[in-house]
Amino acid sequence: MNDNSNEIVITSYAQAPTRTVTVGGTTYAYRELGPKAGIPVVFFVHLAATLDNWDPRIVDPIAQNRHVIAFDQRGVGASTGQVPNTLEEAADHAYEFIAALGFEKIDVFSFSMGGMIAQDLIVKHPDLVRRLVLTGTGPRGGKDMDKVVGVTYWDILRASLTRSDPKEFLFFNRDATGKSAAKAFVKRLQERTLDRDQEISIKALRTQLKAIQKFGRSAPSDLSTFTQPTLIANGDHDRMVPSVLSEDLHRRIKGSELIIYPNSGHGGIFQFHEKFAPVAAEFLAD
Repeated sequence: MNDNSNEIVITSYAQAPTRTVTVGGTTYAYRELGPKAGIPVVFFVHLAATLDNWDPRIVDPIAQNRHVIAFDQRGVGASTGQVPNTLEEAADHAYEFIAALGFEKIDVFSFSMGGMIAQDLIVKHPDLVRRLVLTGTGPRGGKDMDKVVGVTYWDILRASLTRSDPKEFLFFNRDATGKSAAKAFVKRLQERTLDRDQEISIKALRTQLKAIQKFGRSAPSDLSTFTQPTLIANGDHDRMVPSVLSEDLHRRIKGSELIIYPNSGHGGIFQFHEKFAPVAAEFLAD
């Protein structure tokens, strides 16, 4: 690990420099911010997402007091290699990345597919994660999770017809409140102007969708073994990863907390960032 004690502490995700670490022939791109002390909070991103897909209104409040690390999975954005065919392999790659940075204990903030990968990571490495945040996600083998594929392709088509960002359809309700929240969210993702990541390829997106489908159709993992404090959050009308799957996770993970935001979809935590960010920051606080 480098001695970063003389560095100015960056607490704005839009300003966080992109760094790389190479392990076993794969170069992982990542951004870090916040004070570099103690256990880091590693952010696990969603389907088709790169480093530029994290909402700064969620990241920045956590980075006020915590060392935050976001990274590109293999074959995505500025990371090299191939997108894996299963989320279990993606979890192995995440472990490889975390180990390469020298961390033996982390907190996890995850959204959607990132939450699925985080679960697989904990199943294999039960002592790695101290505190866990699972948002807009569901358990392996969860009911109707494999339908994500159809919904995603349909909404990509709908978005292309209106020249919109597919996330406006996938993450938010199509009522006045949802549409307004969607526009604001997409705008926030543009706050970083320099050193932006490259978008995911269609081939990589398809591979990730197939991996989610396999995750949805496979036998459930035993989440009763999870001992870390866990915070679960979603909107009440998630079309991508049905909201009932958040309740399913809550039942499976003993002692977990569940927050469901009203009149919101898959991106409920982004729509309600003013409420959720302080709750998540407090939950992750030492």
